[in-house]
Amino acid sequence: MDTTRLRVPAGVMDWAVAVGVAALLLGTGLSGPHPAGGRALLGGVLLAAGGLGLVARRRAPIAVLAVTGLCAVGYEAAGFDVLAVSYLVAVYGAVRAGHRALTVAVSVALLVVLPLIALAFRDGPARDAFAQARNVLEIAWLIAAFAAGEALRQAERRAEEAERTREETARRRADEERLHIARELHDSLTHQISIIKVQSEVAVHVAHRRGEQVPEALLAIQVAGREATRELRATLEALRDDDTTPPQSLEHVPELVERARSMGLDTTLTIEGQRHDVPAAVGRTAYRIVQEALTNTARHADATTATVRIAYLPDALSVQVDDDGKATPDDAPALGLGLLGMRERVSALGGRLRAEPCAGHGFTVQAELPVERAS
Repeated sequence: MDTTRLRVPAGVMDWAVAVGVAALLLGTGLSGPHPAGGRALLGGVLLAAGGLGLVARRRAPIAVLAVTGLCAVGYEAAGFDVLAVSYLVAVYGAVRAGHRALTVAVSVALLVVLPLIALAFRDGPARDAFAQARNVLEIAWLIAAFAAGEALRQAERRAEEAERTREETARRRADEERLHIARELHDSLTHQISIIKVQSEVAVHVAHRRGEQVPEALLAIQVAGREATRELRATLEALRDDDTTPPQSLEHVPELVERARSMGLDTTLTIEGQRHDVPAAVGRTAYRIVQEALTNTARHADATTATVRIAYLPDALSVQVDDDGKATPDDAPALGLGLLGMRERVSALGGRLRAEPCAGHGFTVQAELPVERAS
């Protein structure tokens, strides 16, 4: 039997509780001593309203708490001696929603007002003794409703924390597994490509010593092997950039610029705006954008100059890297892993990234990363 089909929708359950409490209040009030005439009609309306108001206890727990409390005061003044069941349910809902302090304040006020109303509209020692006994009972039920709401709130919070912990653990294990697979794949490819590279270089060397003409295909293999080795080395450096090494951030961007200059790329760095602290994730992302953009420029763009511009805006950090490479507006940017990685990093922070050829020639990478500053 599929038990999932037996679940009652929350809205239906709310209406059932509200109608049930309203019926209980009306039945209790009308079955016992109660006034007649207009006061009876007013009290009956307030009894029903207090119960039916519970239908909104999930959406507006504080409003329902106030409405049920006022209804209890109203039908008490009208002469109905009924336990405020609707208010107790509202207390449970408000505490479960996390409004503990306000619920305590409203409940204390109600406990003070109800005895005063009983004294004003009732007389006689028997009535006073009955009112005192009922006040004790109301306090006990009030404490029970508060405790039930708080217990369920704590249970729900622990369940949410446990679920979040499970998700974080699963995500961390998945990241560790991907990193492990990437490293294993890197080591395997590095070994095989190193063999190809060494064999091709030996073949070229032997051909030169014999005075033979080196085949173009062999030279192409030699060049491809060297390039693949450099790419894999860069990949390994990126894979090793985990929690075992200090994270790179904005203060390390000048090192990237100097490294680009050492590779023959005339690179300038400009920092604009009033510097302020940025979140660590924003700083790391800005560093990676500059790193990836300069790496692509040096390797693929046929560029001679590059400019790095970092602007501190009031609520964002702007990063822009331009080069004077061979790209033209007619060229579609290649969606390589570097560009995809930049987009994923920027999207994760809620920012925007634009990577495209410039109006004349060259390529531009522009990112805007939102920054939440402390007020």
